[in-house]
Amino acid sequence: MYCKHCGTFLAENAAFCTACGKAMNLTTENPQAPAYWEGAVSPRPTATEAPVVSPPVFAPTPPVQASIALPGPYAGFWLRLVAYLIDTAILTIVFGAVVAILIATVGLSFFRGLAPGMPEGVPNPLFSAAVLGVILLLLPVTIVGTWLYFAWMESSSHQGTLGKMVLGLFVTDMHGRRVSFGRASGRFFAKLITGLIPFLIGYIMAGFTEKKQALHDMIASCLVLKKT
Repeated sequence: MYCKHCGTFLAENAAFCTACGKAMNLTTENPQAPAYWEGAVSPRPTATEAPVVSPPVFAPTPPVQASIALPGPYAGFWLRLVAYLIDTAILTIVFGAVVAILIATVGLSFFRGLAPGMPEGVPNPLFSAAVLGVILLLLPVTIVGTWLYFAWMESSSHQGTLGKMVLGLFVTDMHGRRVSFGRASGRFFAKLITGLIPFLIGYIMAGFTEKKQALHDMIASCLVLKKT
């Protein structure tokens, strides 16, 4: 074989020229020769020869729902019903006492004085109208008093009315936290919507819903739990 640089005759499979010292491309000169030799520099692969590396494929991770540890189990329908009856009895006694004190202070003579000259045994329409007017006057007072009782007690550190406290029940938000006065007020007035459902279904929902919620609990996003 001959050196392609200086034309010197070389032995077969010579790696370098003995005259000029330049490296011989054995693959080109002699296809039978090895493709590399000691000290030879491998040619840089072309773009077509470069290995194609696929980008890593990441499988989507399904969202994980964090479980919320509530401070107690859900309160059932019957426990809530008994607590409501206790609260109703308490409010009835309190408002009844207020009305009795009012009548004792003013006296029935005040109402009879609205229609003087009427015989004692004869029904007096003005007297009946006066009594009805007093009842209508006390109605908003009763509503406001009931609202303040439920909203203030359920948003307090006790988190429940007297009836709920007797049975170990308390009101929380959906994360088991203490509710604000505004949320407790919303829960109270949402009972007006619950009461519109026929056959008391809005209240009975507390017996068969997943989280033992009545309709007003769902509206206000509240839970009624039981202390363990």
